[in-house]
Amino acid sequence: MLSTMDLKSTYEEQGYVVALRLFSLDEVTFLREHYMRIRAQGPYPGDLVGVDATSEDPLKRYPRMIHMHHWDEVSLRCLLDERLNNMLTLLLGQEPYAVQTMLYFKPPQARGQALHQDQFFLKVQPGTCMAAWLALDQCDEANGCLQVVPASHHWPILCTTQADTSLSFTDVTVPLPPEQEIHPVLMEPGDVLFFHGSLVHGSLPNTTPNRFRRALIGHYISGNAEQVTAFMRPVLRMDGTTVAFEVSEPGGPCGVWVEKDGQPVIELSGIETNITFRSE
Repeated sequence: MLSTMDLKSTYEEQGYVVALRLFSLDEVTFLREHYMRIRAQGPYPGDLVGVDATSEDPLKRYPRMIHMHHWDEVSLRCLLDERLNNMLTLLLGQEPYAVQTMLYFKPPQARGQALHQDQFFLKVQPGTCMAAWLALDQCDEANGCLQVVPASHHWPILCTTQADTSLSFTDVTVPLPPEQEIHPVLMEPGDVLFFHGSLVHGSLPNTTPNRFRRALIGHYISGNAEQVTAFMRPVLRMDGTTVAFEVSEPGGPCGVWVEKDGQPVIELSGIETNITFRSE
């Protein structure tokens, strides 16, 4: 693993960094089996869609789980894990607050998720949010690993457009200039990807015939934050106690790409709409 100095400098420069083997293979195996078992038991609070074991859509057979830490002790322990807290504190410069857990199953032939910025949805003020994305399987381009736009955390929140729902299970995305590079993040089970709330990221479909790409994600917010969307409450300190938070206002300015002197630049000339993205 990179030294703490290298981890922090990479994160500050690129907006993301991977902590290798932060969780052991035994821990990953336990988590993978735990979530497969409870997903098979039916719907839970926080599910945006129900489980349909007979559907031809893999994401309806294995829909993502949200806010599991509200009712599952294993998820709560992971969200507040000391190793994650240490890394988040290093990268953010102060201990964060914890707000969300998610489990993406991404079975074979499942769609991916269009490029987006987490801060568009969490609306943390002041500061930003951060994700800790724990790989529970080997993640590569074939099974739809995460893809990122390096250094895009320096951008403002971009105005969203309609996504291609034949490739993405969500229906909003952010546009990019034609020549913009998008990098795949290859990961092994137990690796954790930490990334800034404004980093543009997403994933392509899982094109494999028999490989899952499962990931456990924790979302956190800056320790100096005072507002967040209502969906993210209650907000937790990293010791598990709750802290009062105001609800952030919807809307606000967003960036659009324009051309100046032959180069694409972002202007804050748009207004965010109240989009509640569709999750199929």
